Amino acid sequence: MFFGKGDEWMPSSRKLVRMSRPANLVTFLLLFSCWDVLSRALPVGPDYLQRGWQRLLEEGESCVQCRLEECPTPRGCLAGVVLDACDCCWECANLEGQICDLDNTNHFYGKCGDHLECRLDSGDLRRGEVPEPQCTCQSSQALCGSDGKTYAQICKFQEVHNSHPEANLTVAHEGPCESEPHIISPPYDIWNITGQDVIFGCEVFAYPMASIEWRKEGSDMLLPGDDPHISVQFRGGPQKYEVTSWLQIQAVRVTDEGTYRCFARNNVGQVAAPASLMVLTPDQLNMTELSLPKMPRLGPDDDMESDDDSYDYY
Repeated sequence: MFFGKGDEWMPSSRKLVRMSRPANLVTFLLLFSCWDVLSRALPVGPDYLQRGWQRLLEEGESCVQCRLEECPTPRGCLAGVVLDACDCCWECANLEGQICDLDNTNHFYGKCGDHLECRLDSGDLRRGEVPEPQCTCQSSQALCGSDGKTYAQICKFQEVHNSHPEANLTVAHEGPCESEPHIISPPYDIWNITGQDVIFGCEVFAYPMASIEWRKEGSDMLLPGDDPHISVQFRGGPQKYEVTSWLQIQAVRVTDEGTYRCFARNNVGQVAAPASLMVLTPDQLNMTELSLPKMPRLGPDDDMESDDDSYDYY
């Protein structure tokens, strides 16, 4: 594999550097000795990170004659199976997000599984880091499973399918399952003193896309109504088939205290999530040991990380 005749390739950090033949035996013995000591002294890491070094130490110069009867049976392979570096035995493929061999040789980090391909992580480049090859799903199309659940893409579906083969999970159709809205991130109970601003947030997943409404308990009026110190904002995302809404109350008054509800509905159903607002006067705050909460700045003008600025949230 890496130990052969002539000039050879040996790993240095995560790159391969050329070394001359006379150094091969000495380097191999040193590596083997270090590996033996470190493997006993250090905790075991993820299998896919150790696989490359194990191959260098165990496989030697080349592949031996293939004996299928000696091949171990791979188990729990969520991304399917691939042939090993010698094209003899089946082994577990690498999952989405795991490091892989960019040349698709399966010689060091391993080979990607079904519906996956090895690509350089462009996010590393944007952050000024050295990109590393990772298994990336070939599709971004959402799927509806026979269990009535929506899967972000075929690779996530395949992981669940392989983890529970007895369930006989199948793809019902492309695109998400139609279902009532699901509130992923509900509004939380908050408090503040009079004159300060407060913000409630509500993040919802649904297909068909949900509409979001805000109401205060004890009133049938939709917010913001005609109250100038209350505003409601909406934005698609942060993920596909999601919508996020914020209820902002500026310069809160004691009369604003109460329970507020985020209502999400589509043509399949409706859900709601409540959150309470407690308003204190400065004198009341001085009588407690509470400190003023730091309110996040939320709204559609904020920057949100996205791999594609033109992402379609529907």
